[in-house]
Amino acid sequence: MLSRLTAVLFAVALSGCGVAYIPSQVSQADDKVRVVPLTAQTVLSENQSPYTPRSLPAAFRQGAARPPAGPGAGALPQPTLDQPQRPGALELRLPPPVPNAPYRIGVGDVLLLATRDAANTVEELSGLLAAQNRRQGYTVQDDGAIAIPDVGRVLVAGRTLEEAEAQLFRRLLDNQIDPTFSLELAEFNSQRVSIGGAVGAPTVVPLTLTPLTLDQALSAAGGIQTPDLDFASIRIYRDGALYQIPLETYLSRADIQKIRLAAADSIFVDTAFELERAQAYFTEQITLAQFRQTARINALNALQAEFDLRRAVLDEARANFQVRAELDAVARDYVYLAGEVNSPARFAIPPERTASLADALFSEGGFSLQTANPSQIYVLRGSQDPREFGAVTALHLDASNAANLMLATQLQMRPNDVVFIAEQPITRWNRVVQQFIPSLINTASAAVNQ
Repeated sequence: MLSRLTAVLFAVALSGCGVAYIPSQVSQADDKVRVVPLTAQTVLSENQSPYTPRSLPAAFRQGAARPPAGPGAGALPQPTLDQPQRPGALELRLPPPVPNAPYRIGVGDVLLLATRDAANTVEELSGLLAAQNRRQGYTVQDDGAIAIPDVGRVLVAGRTLEEAEAQLFRRLLDNQIDPTFSLELAEFNSQRVSIGGAVGAPTVVPLTLTPLTLDQALSAAGGIQTPDLDFASIRIYRDGALYQIPLETYLSRADIQKIRLAAADSIFVDTAFELERAQAYFTEQITLAQFRQTARINALNALQAEFDLRRAVLDEARANFQVRAELDAVARDYVYLAGEVNSPARFAIPPERTASLADALFSEGGFSLQTANPSQIYVLRGSQDPREFGAVTALHLDASNAANLMLATQLQMRPNDVVFIAEQPITRWNRVVQQFIPSLINTASAAVNQ
């Protein structure tokens, strides 16, 4: 009976060794599998294969701190008063003399053109009166020209009256028109001098064929109106420079009163110190400060609202992407872990960067120190060439020497790589025994019971 049981057990053991457990391993039996030892040179070669990491949505690269330019506080009102100060002696700073030069026609000036009429004397007289009643003239337009019927546009801006007459004479001859005419300046609108400050009526005085002097300009503005002669002055702003004439000096010197003015001069009669004006100045400054503070608060509130709105939009876009990623509705690049790893899984390559073998291996807890064979770590990588369909390169990492694990930190993963770790020989035998013994016991029990 005992010899029979022993024979049965031996037969079962022999049959179980072939079918009870089939381990996974990397084999070059197939010509399409090529095992390549993982070295510094092979790491460098494999990392040169093209790969572009997937990008995150634009919402992850934008920030709420860059809103479009808003209205801000807006332009503040300009103060109308200068800060009054009690000065010492006022300094005399005269403007440079204006050279004598003929008047040059400018944009806005009106030219009166009179031409000869072939009618009788009575008709000529009535026609002249009709022309005067209609104020027949030509305004210099923006391009510096006047438009004359049957002649066309004649450029006159920047020319003297004599030069304009010569230009018009040539144009009349070119158009075979009788060149008997007279040309006059009817209105002066292109060159002006402004007068303000302590005067009777601030105004703008045009420059004409007759030179304009300082006393004439002040008279046209109603004269100087200030009781404070000691601290009053006449300021002339010309070509970006400011000139000053104390009022007492102006009143005592006839040559200064006859200073010739130039186009675009600005004249301001100023009093350097007035108690009422000082009070008005500080009242104005307080009002402007309050307005500025209110405008800043409103601008900051509007800017904060813009920040909050942009932040909410970005947060919503990011949250939607994360939910889609959790539902696996976002395209990702994966590396698969198999064999004697602590947790067989798929490892997602992070967007916008590459991942190493060490990242993929240790992200899921690494490999089992009891069952894994550290000398048999493989990265299985398929060929990208359609002509080599099914070809696999097995990059073999021998980590029995722990120093070789540095290569795992340098090898870059590619989509659909498979990281496989083989089992130790003792693990393989242990699993054979674990599967064999229950089957052996059941078989023996059945044999004994027969």
